[in-house]
Amino acid sequence: MNTQKRVDKLLASMSLEQKILLLSGLGHGPDDDPEPKVPGAAGVTLPLDELGVPSIILADGPAGLRIDPTRDGDDATYYATAFPIATAIASSWNLEVARLLGAAMGRETKEYGADILLAPGMNIQRDPRGGRNFEYYSEDPLLSGRMAAAMINGIQSEGVGATPKHYVANNQETSRFALDTLVSERALREIYLRGFEIAVKESRPWAIMSAYNQVNGTYASAHHALLVQVLREEWGFDGVVMTDWFAAIDDTPAQVRAGNELLMPGTDQGTEQIRKAVAAGDLDEATLDRNLRYLLQTILKTPSYTGYNYSNQPDLAAHAKVARATAAEGVVLLKNADKALPLGSDVRHIAAFGNTCYDFISGGTGSGDVNEAYTVSLVEGLEARGFVLSAGLKQRYTEHLKQEKAKIPPKKAFWEQDRLAPEMALSSELIAGEAAKADLALITLGRTSGEFQDRPLEGDYYLTPAEQELITGVCQAFKSAGKQVVLILNIGGLVEIASWRDHPDAIVLPWQGGQEAGNALVDVLTGDVNPSGKLPMTFPADYYDASTASNFPGVATADEVIKIGGFIDVLPMRVQYEEGIYVGYRYYDAFAVPPAFEFGYGLSYTDFSYGELTLSSSRYESGKKAADGMKASITVTNSGEVAGKEVVQLYLAAPGAHKPIRELKGFAKTKALAPGESQTLEFLLQAKDLASFDTDGAAWVAAAGTYTVSACASSRDTRAEATFTLEQAMVVERTLATLAPAQALNELMPS
Repeated sequence: MNTQKRVDKLLASMSLEQKILLLSGLGHGPDDDPEPKVPGAAGVTLPLDELGVPSIILADGPAGLRIDPTRDGDDATYYATAFPIATAIASSWNLEVARLLGAAMGRETKEYGADILLAPGMNIQRDPRGGRNFEYYSEDPLLSGRMAAAMINGIQSEGVGATPKHYVANNQETSRFALDTLVSERALREIYLRGFEIAVKESRPWAIMSAYNQVNGTYASAHHALLVQVLREEWGFDGVVMTDWFAAIDDTPAQVRAGNELLMPGTDQGTEQIRKAVAAGDLDEATLDRNLRYLLQTILKTPSYTGYNYSNQPDLAAHAKVARATAAEGVVLLKNADKALPLGSDVRHIAAFGNTCYDFISGGTGSGDVNEAYTVSLVEGLEARGFVLSAGLKQRYTEHLKQEKAKIPPKKAFWEQDRLAPEMALSSELIAGEAAKADLALITLGRTSGEFQDRPLEGDYYLTPAEQELITGVCQAFKSAGKQVVLILNIGGLVEIASWRDHPDAIVLPWQGGQEAGNALVDVLTGDVNPSGKLPMTFPADYYDASTASNFPGVATADEVIKIGGFIDVLPMRVQYEEGIYVGYRYYDAFAVPPAFEFGYGLSYTDFSYGELTLSSSRYESGKKAADGMKASITVTNSGEVAGKEVVQLYLAAPGAHKPIRELKGFAKTKALAPGESQTLEFLLQAKDLASFDTDGAAWVAAAGTYTVSACASSRDTRAEATFTLEQAMVVERTLATLAPAQALNELMPS
């Protein structure tokens, strides 16, 4: 019997009460599921044993499976692999790396008995202060969408589901439960929906999670135009839509009518609202059947339904190797004066400064966290490779961290923010003594963030006075001794860098690389791995240079807090995306704002030369041939002295007013090229890549005129260009939904 016939039979056999109950999860407390199949999983669906429909297990997370590592009455451990954060994965610009990492996540999910992974997170990194930016890929929708699609394809290749989230315009943590996001339809289509569209079309995820916030006055979880017209009718999504946890609104039946097939984690109040709506005739059984059809066809694909005999013993050692290789692939080299890196044979004794050298941060907090068995610190990674660390500094930092951590109260819930120990003050005499003995200094700065709270500026985005003093003091002392300083940024979100970047000789950005972060970073510092990461977002010279600085995180719309889910107090707010499509590099380029480091930037230990950019035609043909696309190719040669990989970024400048200077339309990474070796990379520009969204015409339209294609090493480093023409304007795709806000928005436009 095929899936649709099984679903038809199940629906015909279900009572109305069973249908109502299956629309919601089983709940979120221990009394709801006293003997959970996978302790620590985020949620489960209701079983209908009499119909052969099992509970399916939904588990966080974007950086690896988040489940409880220990269980009552059980001496075994159930650790999961902490993989690099999404931002680090995106920094690899390597789709195959993302796919392989996703496959490892999928295997771990399946072997621990879960069915659907609540990942990847793929909201746009709209503002540098976003508390969950580490869970997301990029400021750019193309990079976000393609990295997510590769990850999803990897996860689902193992027979479990993926859940891209949070759909849509969930770009901050402040008041996320009661936030109204006002955004133009063009910005929605081109920036915030586009990545989801790419992921849906290229990977067919089993599920999608709707967002907490409102979009132009309507909650995303009850937004029929977004959930049905856009997601299903325009894009062809055929999986299940679930709410985010406790995305409670006053009208639960509205969520059901709008196409949210699964309400998570499930509440008695929501279920009762649905019963009353059905009884009153405000919600018909046909709507329930429509939703249940999507839910049931997803359940029938799961390991729980097919009876997979999970082992509870995934190959954690193999997955640690994947985590290490992926973390190294995403390391970005921001500065390397006088070839401070890779570390030469003359560097054996190292002075390691900064708390985070000794206490590396593997990832962020909240649902993006993982309960891993260990995290390799930078110091541990160095010592494992035979480097000698200053014993005096190590002892000082060990004692300092012990004392400061003892002052921090334990977290009451997994989603609470981690608090980091303040940096230790060091005398100039002590630093000078270390400079006399060591061959090199390392300074590591760390940051953490997570759910419920966006990052503050002081002491987080901006360095603390103690951190500034540490950088200045160490760099002055080691420079006076004729020795170099390498600074490491173990961070999940952006920090201000322009005011101090001239001091260290090298700056390395490994992000938060998961449990093998220390080993992966040492692989790069020693040159065993040539850094090939590129920035997936722009580092502004200052926070107030960002296009969102004047409106993030929005304004309050009420004087009193409201309670969400019975335990969360939230102040209702509204945020207006005045910048429109000018997010990230689109803004910095259009308004000629110099960044600290531009989008797509990253150095290597070798050099690369680019050949001529060739196009398959000088004209883009309208009509039937448009679907075939315009082919572009370029040859890249390793013109340096060591093997390495290069990321080629393809940008397009389109004719017409109110357009970005240029936009990313493709990317590819070479293999590891030996010195003198070349590789030809090919790209395909399809009709939609030429188009912008025309709100008045409700269509994607490519303007007539000349288009410039650029092959770049970063958004501001053009290596080759070519042009083609489109003789007549072309309507590429018409849309069904109208998503424009009720009030007109004055979007920023370049003058």
